[in-house]
Amino acid sequence: MSMIGPAELLRRRVADDPSRPLVTFYDDATGERVELSARTFDNWVSKTANLLVDGLAAEPGTRVVLALPPHWQSAAWLMACWAAGLEAVPVGTDLGTDPGTGDDPGWIGSGTEPPGTPGPYILVAAEEVLDAVTADRDAEEIVGLSLHALGGALAECPAGVVDYAVEVRSYGDRFTPPPDATPDAPALSVTKTTLSGARLVAEAIGAAEKWDFDARDRVLVDMPYTTLEGVLVGLLSPLASGASVIIQRNFDKASLDRRATLEHVTAVAGVPGWNDASGSVRRLL
Repeated sequence: MSMIGPAELLRRRVADDPSRPLVTFYDDATGERVELSARTFDNWVSKTANLLVDGLAAEPGTRVVLALPPHWQSAAWLMACWAAGLEAVPVGTDLGTDPGTGDDPGWIGSGTEPPGTPGPYILVAAEEVLDAVTADRDAEEIVGLSLHALGGALAECPAGVVDYAVEVRSYGDRFTPPPDATPDAPALSVTKTTLSGARLVAEAIGAAEKWDFDARDRVLVDMPYTTLEGVLVGLLSPLASGASVIIQRNFDKASLDRRATLEHVTAVAGVPGWNDASGSVRRLL
């Protein structure tokens, strides 16, 4: 098993290929398109990791619950957690169900624990669900994300909530991992399974080999980060192989053919009801 963590994959990508797109994001409800090179994505990861460590007093082993939709900022938060040696618990924005089992975790506004997450944690939530989670008594800190295309602040920031768009600007775009952040520590909890950073890297490399990814691949993904498959295809396997990922939200099928052409898509995952007639785009999941 590899004994490096996901943050090392990003460092290697920045060193080898800093300028080519790593993450592209579409929101079909707003018409938003954002493209980030490996270097720009790394800057956001570093600023977010510095906010976690210096602003929120996170230490290796701290759990971070991510109530976020598929988004480039969600990807940056995952990687920031791993850079700082934290355990990411992505639950998405469908807060009535456990994303791994379909069970009702009963934690919204009740003070009980989100799925698979004992004890206190940092809670990171999109603006659309922020009102539903501010009563969570086990959250030591709550961070709200507007997810605005232009980096705008929350429309209304509840008392005690950290406004990510406002606060992250003051943090540095270089991050030094804590010395006790090790790749064998818990890094991701999904579907009642916890994986170390080293195991995540091994899974990412294995999936990239299975899907035959290389630097020419552009992978269009319409999946949340609430399963291991979503994390692998939507971030880590493209990162490990030199490929790039296109994340879409609020999917509009009418735009799909044009997007696949414009973005030179070579593979899709989770995209409903579409198959490339020419066979040049392969379906992964």
